[in-house]
Amino acid sequence: MKLFHLLLNIIWLVFCGIWMAIGYLIAALICFILIITIPFGVASLRIAGFVIWPFGRTTVEKPGAGAGSFIGNVIWVIFAGWWLALAHLVTSIPLFLSIIGIPFGWANLKLIPISLMPLGREVVSTDEGFGGR
Repeated sequence: MKLFHLLLNIIWLVFCGIWMAIGYLIAALICFILIITIPFGVASLRIAGFVIWPFGRTTVEKPGAGAGSFIGNVIWVIFAGWWLALAHLVTSIPLFLSIIGIPFGWANLKLIPISLMPLGREVVSTDEGFGGR
């Protein structure tokens, strides 16, 4: 299964992973420059790592994430999340138009929720199995 994830990740990297990760890196850089938004920059870097190599990993809710992450996600959606989600949507369209790209188009759409609400989530390996954390 790990070899299959490696193959999918390499194809993903070539067709859309690198471009989407660059978008998240730009968002992180802007957040770091504005200083007060450094926590958003850290979240953006975490998502960039997930977006560049998504197969074999998933996101789960962090235990103990509360009102602070909710408020942060509202601010994130307003300033950065909506255009990153839009980039995932636009990137998925040409992938759906090719037969080989359909699974990658679906993967792009599955990344929209984390692009909209990154705070209070963590990236984990799917090899751990359900409830393995």
